[in-house]
Amino acid sequence: MTIPRFVDEIGGKLSELAAGTPLQDVEKNLKAIVAGAFSRLDLVSREEFEVQRALLARACERLAALEAKVAALEARARGEG
Repeated sequence: MTIPRFVDEIGGKLSELAAGTPLQDVEKNLKAIVAGAFSRLDLVSREEFEVQRALLARACERLAALEAKVAALEARARGEG
Protein backbone atom coordinates (compact mmCIF):
# COMPACT_ATOMS: atom_id res chain seq x y z
CA MET A 1 0.00 0.00 0.00
CA THR A 2 1.41 3.36 -0.95
CA ILE A 3 1.58 6.16 1.60
CA PRO A 4 -0.77 8.54 -0.28
CA ARG A 5 -3.38 5.78 -0.58
CA PHE A 6 -2.97 5.00 3.13
CA VAL A 7 -3.47 8.65 4.01
CA ASP A 8 -6.51 8.82 1.70
CA GLU A 9 -8.02 5.76 3.38
CA ILE A 10 -7.51 7.26 6.83
CA GLY A 11 -9.00 10.50 5.57
CA GLY A 12 -11.98 8.67 4.10
CA LYS A 13 -12.69 6.87 7.37
CA LEU A 14 -12.40 10.11 9.31
CA SER A 15 -14.69 11.86 6.82
CA GLU A 16 -17.34 9.20 7.28
CA LEU A 17 -17.19 9.61 11.05
CA ALA A 18 -17.14 13.40 10.99
CA ALA A 19 -19.67 14.06 8.21
CA GLY A 20 -21.96 16.94 9.14
CA THR A 21 -20.18 17.76 12.39
CA PRO A 22 -17.63 20.33 13.49
CA LEU A 23 -15.17 17.46 13.43
CA GLN A 24 -14.82 17.95 9.67
CA ASP A 25 -12.37 20.78 10.27
CA VAL A 26 -10.44 18.63 12.73
CA GLU A 27 -10.40 15.80 10.18
CA LYS A 28 -9.00 18.07 7.48
CA ASN A 29 -6.30 19.34 9.81
CA LEU A 30 -5.44 15.84 11.01
CA LYS A 31 -5.21 14.58 7.43
CA ALA A 32 -2.84 17.42 6.56
CA ILE A 33 -0.71 16.70 9.62
CA VAL A 34 -0.51 12.97 8.85
CA ALA A 35 0.30 13.60 5.18
CA GLY A 36 3.00 16.08 6.18
CA ALA A 37 4.52 13.64 8.66
CA PHE A 38 4.65 10.85 6.09
CA SER A 39 6.15 13.12 3.46
CA ARG A 40 9.05 14.00 5.80
CA LEU A 41 9.84 10.34 6.50
CA ASP A 42 12.22 8.43 4.29
CA LEU A 43 9.83 5.60 3.42
CA VAL A 44 9.91 3.07 0.59
CA SER A 45 7.14 1.01 -0.90
CA ARG A 46 6.84 -2.68 -0.10
CA GLU A 47 7.67 -3.47 -3.73
CA GLU A 48 10.88 -1.44 -3.63
CA PHE A 49 11.81 -3.06 -0.31
CA GLU A 50 11.31 -6.56 -1.75
CA VAL A 51 13.43 -5.73 -4.80
CA GLN A 52 16.25 -4.46 -2.60
CA ARG A 53 15.97 -7.50 -0.34
CA ALA A 54 16.28 -9.83 -3.34
CA LEU A 55 19.31 -7.90 -4.62
CA LEU A 56 20.97 -8.12 -1.21
CA ALA A 57 20.31 -11.86 -0.99
CA ARG A 58 21.85 -12.38 -4.43
CA ALA A 59 24.87 -10.25 -3.50
CA CYS A 60 25.37 -12.30 -0.33
CA GLU A 61 25.23 -15.53 -2.34
CA ARG A 62 27.79 -14.22 -4.82
CA LEU A 63 30.04 -13.01 -2.00
CA ALA A 64 29.97 -16.43 -0.32
CA ALA A 65 30.81 -18.12 -3.63
CA LEU A 66 33.69 -15.72 -4.26
CA GLU A 67 35.03 -16.20 -0.74
CA ALA A 68 35.04 -19.98 -1.25
CA LYS A 69 36.77 -19.58 -4.61
CA VAL A 70 39.47 -17.30 -3.15
CA ALA A 71 40.04 -19.73 -0.27
CA ALA A 72 40.45 -22.60 -2.76
CA LEU A 73 42.86 -20.58 -4.88
CA GLU A 74 44.90 -19.57 -1.82
CA ALA A 75 45.07 -23.18 -0.66
CA ARG A 76 46.20 -24.31 -4.10
CA ALA A 77 48.81 -21.55 -4.24
CA ARG A 78 50.23 -22.72 -0.91
CA GLY A 79 50.39 -26.25 -2.30
CA GLU A 80 47.66 -27.60 -0.08
CA GLY A 81 45.38 -28.72 -2.82
